[in-house]
Amino acid sequence: MQAAAGRPRAGADAQEGLRSLSRTTPLCLPQRRRPRPEQQPAGRGGGCYFCPVSAAGRRGGAGGARAAIFPPAGRQRRAATMSTAAFHISSLLEKMTSSDKDFRFMATSDLMSELQKDSIQLDEDSERKVVKMLLKLLEDKNGEVQNLAVKCLGPLVGKVKEYQVETIVDALCANMRSEKEQLRDIAGIGLKTVLSELPPAATGSGLAANVCRKITGQLTSAIAQQEDVAVQLEALDILSDMLSRLGPPLGAFHASLLHCLLSQLSSPRLAVRKRAVGALGHLAATCSTDLFVELADHLLDRLPGPRAPASPAAIRTLIQCLGSVGRQAGHRLGAHLDRLVPLVEEFCNLDDDELRESCLQAFEAFLRKCPKEMGPHVPNVTSLCLQYMKHDPNYNYDSDGDEEQMETEDSESSEQESEDEYSDDDDMSWKVRRAAAKCMAALISSRPDLLPTFHCTLAPALIRRFREREENVKADVFGAYIVLLRQTRPPKGWVEAVEEPTQTGSSLHMLREQVPLVIKALQRQLKDRSVRVRQGCFSLLTELAGILPGSLAEHMPVLVAGIVFSLADRSNSSTIRMDALAFLQGLLGTEPADAFHPHLPTLLPPVMACVSDPFYKIAAEALLVLQELVRALWPLDRPRTLDPEPYVGEMSAATLARLRATDLDQEVKERAISCMGHLVGHLGDRLGDDLQPSLLLLLDRLRNEITRLPAVKALTLVAVSPLQLDLQPILAESLPILASFLRKNQRALRLATLAALDALAQSQGLSLPPSAVRVVLAELPALVSESDMHVAQLAVDFLTTVTQAQPASLAEVSGPVLSELLQLLRSPLLPAGVLAAAQGFLQALVGTRPPCVDYAKLMGLLTAPVYDQAVDSGLGLHKQVFHSLARCVAALTAACPQEAAGTANRLVCDARSPNSSTGVKVLAFLSLAEVGQVAGPGPQRELKAVLLEALGSPSEDVRAAASYALGRVGAGNLPDFLPFLLGQIEAEPRRQYLLLQSLREALGAAQPDSLKPYAEDIWALLFQRCEGAEEGTRGVVAECIGKLVLANPPFLLPRLRKQLAAGQPNTRSTVITAVKFLILDQPHPIDPLLKSFIREFMESLQDPDLNVRRATLTFFNSAVHNKPSLVRDLLNDILPLLYRETKIRRDLIREVEMGPFKHTVDDGLDVRKAAFECMYSLLESCLGQLVICEFLNHVEDGLKDHYDIRMLTFIMLARLATLCPAPVLQRVDRLIEPLRATCIAKVKAGSVKQEFEKQDELKRSAMRAVAALLTIPEVGKSPIMADFSSQIRSNPELATLFESIQKDSASAPNTDSMELS
Repeated sequence: MQAAAGRPRAGADAQEGLRSLSRTTPLCLPQRRRPRPEQQPAGRGGGCYFCPVSAAGRRGGAGGARAAIFPPAGRQRRAATMSTAAFHISSLLEKMTSSDKDFRFMATSDLMSELQKDSIQLDEDSERKVVKMLLKLLEDKNGEVQNLAVKCLGPLVGKVKEYQVETIVDALCANMRSEKEQLRDIAGIGLKTVLSELPPAATGSGLAANVCRKITGQLTSAIAQQEDVAVQLEALDILSDMLSRLGPPLGAFHASLLHCLLSQLSSPRLAVRKRAVGALGHLAATCSTDLFVELADHLLDRLPGPRAPASPAAIRTLIQCLGSVGRQAGHRLGAHLDRLVPLVEEFCNLDDDELRESCLQAFEAFLRKCPKEMGPHVPNVTSLCLQYMKHDPNYNYDSDGDEEQMETEDSESSEQESEDEYSDDDDMSWKVRRAAAKCMAALISSRPDLLPTFHCTLAPALIRRFREREENVKADVFGAYIVLLRQTRPPKGWVEAVEEPTQTGSSLHMLREQVPLVIKALQRQLKDRSVRVRQGCFSLLTELAGILPGSLAEHMPVLVAGIVFSLADRSNSSTIRMDALAFLQGLLGTEPADAFHPHLPTLLPPVMACVSDPFYKIAAEALLVLQELVRALWPLDRPRTLDPEPYVGEMSAATLARLRATDLDQEVKERAISCMGHLVGHLGDRLGDDLQPSLLLLLDRLRNEITRLPAVKALTLVAVSPLQLDLQPILAESLPILASFLRKNQRALRLATLAALDALAQSQGLSLPPSAVRVVLAELPALVSESDMHVAQLAVDFLTTVTQAQPASLAEVSGPVLSELLQLLRSPLLPAGVLAAAQGFLQALVGTRPPCVDYAKLMGLLTAPVYDQAVDSGLGLHKQVFHSLARCVAALTAACPQEAAGTANRLVCDARSPNSSTGVKVLAFLSLAEVGQVAGPGPQRELKAVLLEALGSPSEDVRAAASYALGRVGAGNLPDFLPFLLGQIEAEPRRQYLLLQSLREALGAAQPDSLKPYAEDIWALLFQRCEGAEEGTRGVVAECIGKLVLANPPFLLPRLRKQLAAGQPNTRSTVITAVKFLILDQPHPIDPLLKSFIREFMESLQDPDLNVRRATLTFFNSAVHNKPSLVRDLLNDILPLLYRETKIRRDLIREVEMGPFKHTVDDGLDVRKAAFECMYSLLESCLGQLVICEFLNHVEDGLKDHYDIRMLTFIMLARLATLCPAPVLQRVDRLIEPLRATCIAKVKAGSVKQEFEKQDELKRSAMRAVAALLTIPEVGKSPIMADFSSQIRSNPELATLFESIQKDSASAPNTDSMELS
């Protein structure tokens, strides 16, 4: 047939034939009827399959030669309509039977595209046909068609029913036993493809389990037959994949798989043994405990003694298997390590490098997964690591050391070449050294408690090994030392930085002594030819500089030489230059500026060259370095010690060149603008003729939407500069632009703009054009809003600055702004920063001459919301609003001292008047608390009577406000008020609580020295009330004692300790509570003294009284949370006492009869709860001092305790899963049971609503703990966890709850800690 003759063929003949055919025959041959439009498929191909312009020509593969011949126009044609997807699929299937391999390839490719669409749905007949056709194509004669057909199986799995997937799997398993090698290979690839697409068991689908069960039996028989190694290897690969992804559903087959795989460990083929070892590792992670014990016993029994005759290959295989089991399921090996580790240690001493590597890899896995169980073996493993890290029998390192001083760069490079000659292909010793370095890293990371020992033993050895000749090993040596550095990093936070300076014998002190050795060892490495080695050096030095800032200053010549060497290296990739620049930037932040002064002539030229580099990443990094260089070497807060004149021209020219260019990457543009901002801000007085062009360029970048944000930030830097630069050329134009930014939705831009405007108003002041200022002010009222408090605060700060600089400009907007500000002050959520800004603005308004707003008018506006209320309407506003308004009243009074006496008189009258509403009285007393101190003596004489009278008011809010005012006013006039207050406490026992609160306020607000004359009277009065019956009163007494002790710690703290020994239970409890108030969240002079007494106070944990122990635990929790260094050294003594309080004591549980019912009361519950709260706080600040396994024992007990304690322990368990997953993983099987019990518990029928709510919250909390446990990678392989996961999925209520928790955890920000102090 002519069509057949005209069919294109690959190669030049086909091309020539086609050219002649196209001249004589239309492209769509008439001999074959084309489908009608309504029949033509709407698939990807879309064109005529009988036309030479086929889809195959547009793909590589079988149509490779035709790809260059046929135009792609035919692909764009699609049928206008189609009956069904099934018709289209059947059309493709028809073409798959073509005798032309190109058509088959093309149709299979189009089928692949269709299957990848989410929208496609196949009916049952189409499914059957597609499956049948693809299985047929797996045996196609053309390899490319086979490959494409096997790729189709992946998307097909998700589109067909389960029995069709099983049909595919059966066929592939049959092909695995084929005599044709190619078919076996394709079947193996197909099975892996199908398995990779199966939904994991965690999704609840049973498909994976059914398919795996079908495959498993056939795989085990394929593995067991020894004739064809290729089949064995393929089957082992598939089995390993299956066990790693879908292990738990195969529980029924685990026993047969174990026996099958164990037999392969003795295979004569190395490849078979290696694959069996990998599969056994995955099996060990998912099998039952009994099977795991059987596996461990088998391996231990097969391991001969080191002197017993055995095949080296067999020993290597068994040790590799132990390593594989350790990596995949090491948490389950803990119980066997005492038998296992001594054997492996002995094998390390055999003269077999491959065996040594396997032994060290096994130790690494054991250390990472079972740090506690490896504790007794750490000394031996350490000595093995030290021994084998320098195991290099083919090279003598000592010969280098003598010549090191005399070498030039040329001789260095020639020596490195000679080093390379020693690298024999048969030399395996480098693998041993690498394994030893990795094992050492695992040892350091798993045992932070041994850090001082590691600094003495491991650190010097690691530093000596920096000269390692093999690049891979050197990278791991660097990595191990970096792990040591990271473990040495002090905990974050001011507490540690302030309270724990570097002491002799500490890890930081030892590290400081190592710095010269490190620099000496790295001196040659920083100029090594290998990029990877230099990157390792920079990483290590970056960590070192971060941990010990300033320690590298004296070694700057070596470091600068290394940085310059890498910056000048253009032979390799740009990565090393970027790393060198990043290191230099970090160094500028940690080392003193003086250290760089001598090296600037050497350092600056290569940095300038990088600024001009065509690669945008290097240019951006270099601009960041230049910016840091300017900031560090010419700071604004200190006199200049380095003359910038030789450098400023070059820096300015390079930055201006980047700033002027418009065809740059966005990152480079932003960095150039920021760098120019720093240059102008720090060195603007030295820029000369470059200053004005720089400012105009910044103005130009302000107008550009892409660069406006960095330009605003740069303008802020220039404005706050103390150099007082002349900004007149850009002010008039920039202010309207900045005003327009205040209307933008971009919050970051609005915040930056307000900061810039405030800086300009402060620095330029009267120079700002009034018309431009008014344009800006018109935008401000809309920003003073509750919707964004931070923006509101910056807006009010700017208004304050403008009011002080140009009060006349504010006239037009003062009304709208005040209206918005007064509305903002009524917000109960007003932050302290916004309140302080509002006070400053109000003071500015009345402080100008003449005032922008009259004092009386402003006071009336401020208090109108309260004074306009009806008399009997209650408070009307939130309590916090009254405090905010009172602060503002006080601020206005302070700004106008001449008005103070009159204001105080009015407030006293308002407070006394019977016609005043509750709100007016509360505001009057709170305002008097602030302004009464600056009022004259007249009102104060009346004030006592008014305040005492108010203490008997029927309104609780008025009583509380009067109590607060009495204390605050008294603090300003102690000689008059304090004796009066003490007398009233003695005389008025019914008002004692309110009067003690007044005393607390007075003690807190008064100056410490002014309290000393009254200390004895106050002390005696307070200790008379320590034995009061009311716990609330004792709490206020304790706080008063704490504030009194803070006034004179050296004298009063020892007396407080004596009271602890002498007092009754309530007194002891009050004293301990008072000590809690001595622990402030900021540094205080009492801290060193308190630390010396803390042990004696903590002994109260052994007090026989429950309340004393509870108070001690509360105090301990406060110390751990706020100042952990106070108790960190005592934890070894405190923790046993703390853990004892977590136990349920039966003698504290009693039954109480309530009518016909009996109610169980647990008197020890509060103490236990306090103990668990302490444990949670310890996780946050003292994790390094905890023995996690012992800690987990008590968490485990808490999981079965009372509702409140279970809630706490669920949170702790979730936190532990993040902080230290390895110990949690070891006991996950025991932790699951109490979680499961909580989740399936039912509330008794007829219980009250609160019981149902408590149970729901408990379930939710338990589910959060389960979700946290599942983030540990190996947890999902635990059989018990797999069973529990299946139970959750099968229960609709639990499944819905778990799904919602996963969504919450995905969307919520990471909350690392919870306040429990």
